Amino acid sequence: MSFDAANINAGQALSLARKTFEIEAAAVLDLANRIGDEFVQAVGLMVACPGRVVVMGMGKSGHIGRKIASTLASTGTPAMFVHPAEASHGDLGMIQAVDVVLAISNSGESEELVAILPVLSRLGAALIAITGGRQSTLATQARIVLDTSVTREACPLNLAPTASTMAQLAMGDALAVALLDARGFREEDFARSHPGGALGRKLLTHVSDVMRAGNAVPQVLPETSFTELMREMSAKGLGASAVVDEQQHVLGIFTDGDLRRLVEKGVDLRSLTAADVMHVRPRTVGISALAVEAVALMEQHQISSVLVVDEVGALCGALNTNDLMRAKVI
Repeated sequence: MSFDAANINAGQALSLARKTFEIEAAAVLDLANRIGDEFVQAVGLMVACPGRVVVMGMGKSGHIGRKIASTLASTGTPAMFVHPAEASHGDLGMIQAVDVVLAISNSGESEELVAILPVLSRLGAALIAITGGRQSTLATQARIVLDTSVTREACPLNLAPTASTMAQLAMGDALAVALLDARGFREEDFARSHPGGALGRKLLTHVSDVMRAGNAVPQVLPETSFTELMREMSAKGLGASAVVDEQQHVLGIFTDGDLRRLVEKGVDLRSLTAADVMHVRPRTVGISALAVEAVALMEQHQISSVLVVDEVGALCGALNTNDLMRAKVI
């Protein structure tokens, strides 16, 4: 079938889009008025599950099921998706008696899903149904039924799964949210399952993971000449140098900014030592702190470098904004 895009009725397209939003929003809001004890029972069953939540569904319901399984797994509930058709050809071996099966079907009569219900029953896995067919085969064999029936689909022909799949997805999200709350799932837990994301980096990256250490850390003794201090700063490229005592305790810091201010004042630098020019009591961050804490410290005091110390104030490392940017913390 071909068509000329120029002949699209813009008003009709926008009207249908708005109608779709209205129908699907109404379908989701209607769920809020229907859920009750069965939803609570489903959450309790899944929280107590010693195995995994196995999500199943055919066609569009299968696509929704994959997303629900992914959301559950990323929010603290071990879950996986098993395709009903593949289950009949060996994948049923993935399901154990200790698992909870979350089966999704708008009609509740999906042939491939219905075909394996007797096997699931004999296996002993608890069955939760997400369906619009309250009297369907799936519903009658499920331990718990979560009703996702809709008045009509958003499709003008009332055929394509639209409002019904939106209701299924919303029900799955509601389960995931209730489960993460019941499990006491927190930001730190979410970060551990998303180490590659921005939140993961912020909550899992410590100062010790990104700091410069060892010989890469510019440091001098207080009696070091100004010339040697500048050589140390230039060699290490941090834009600053720590001033430490013989036991590595931090006494001060000297930065590019300090140098600029001294030059502007016309100070004769040749006869000075590190102790003469250092900024005493510099801002430091603990080695066990999160990298985002270092970011907050630097932003609060408008500095671009910070020294890293241990619990007794001894120098362990240093970092600047470039180090944090490379680690994608900022």
